[in-house]
Amino acid sequence: MTSCTDQLGRSILLDKNPQRIVSLVPSQTELLHYYGLDEQVIGITRFCIHPPQWYQQKQKVGGTKKLNLEKIASLQPQLIIANKEENTKADIEWLSARFPVWVSVILNLHDANDMIVKLGDICGVSKQASSLVQTISQNFEELEQQHLVRKNIRAVYLIWNDPIMLAGRDTFIDDMICRMGLTNACDASRYPELTADQLKLLHPDLILLSSEPFPFAEKHVAEFRKILPHAKTILVDGEFFSWYGSRLRDSANYFKNILQSLS
Repeated sequence: MTSCTDQLGRSILLDKNPQRIVSLVPSQTELLHYYGLDEQVIGITRFCIHPPQWYQQKQKVGGTKKLNLEKIASLQPQLIIANKEENTKADIEWLSARFPVWVSVILNLHDANDMIVKLGDICGVSKQASSLVQTISQNFEELEQQHLVRKNIRAVYLIWNDPIMLAGRDTFIDDMICRMGLTNACDASRYPELTADQLKLLHPDLILLSSEPFPFAEKHVAEFRKILPHAKTILVDGEFFSWYGSRLRDSANYFKNILQSLS
C-alpha cells in the first residue's frame, strides 16, 4: 500500500499501481488512455466519449453527476478518479467511505499539470506524465511569445443557451481565455446566467459559442449576431477549452488558429 494526496489535500491510501480503475471524469479518462492503461481502466461515465473504443467497450457507471454507485461498488475498484466540479460531493463522500477516491480540483493550467503528474505517479507512468507536461507547457509558452493578440479583445465564452450561461472567473475556461491573450468580459465568478440585455452590457468584442455542454450551431451564431451585431461571433470546440488532460497537448495550437483568424 502507498499513501498519496489528492488536490483537495486529502490523504489517500491505495495499492501501488492500481489495476482496477474507475474514472468519473471525461478529460481524465482520455488521459488514462494516453497513458496506455487499457487493461487497468474498468469503468467510465457515459460522457467519457474519448477514446471511442473505450466508450464502446468499457463498463458505464452513469453520468458524471448521476452516478450508479452500486454499479461502481460492484466493480470493486482499487482507485476511483473524480473531480470536485464534475462530480457531486455526496457521491464522492459515499464512494470515499468504501474505496480510494482521488479528487482533482482544476482551475488553471498549473492545476492541470499537477494532476497529470500526480496521476502519472499513482499509475506508474511518471516519465510519460512528465514528458506530457513538458510538451503542454512548451506549447503554451510558444503561444504567449507569439503575441497574436494586438489589442485588448473582450471575449465572452457561452456554455449554455436559454438561459444564457457564461464561463466566468475562477474557472479553467477563464484561464484558457486569458492564456490566449484575451480578456474575459465576464467579471462574475463561476458560471453566471445572463439575459440578452445583460450580455449586451458586457460590450464583448468576441463571442465564443462552445460545442459543449450545450451544442451551439450555426443557427445560434446568427442569433447572437443579431443581439450583438458589432461583436464577432464564432463556434469553438469546447474540448480544447475545458478538457484538462492529454487534450491540452493540442489546445495551444487550436487557440493559435482562432487568434490568427481574428487578425
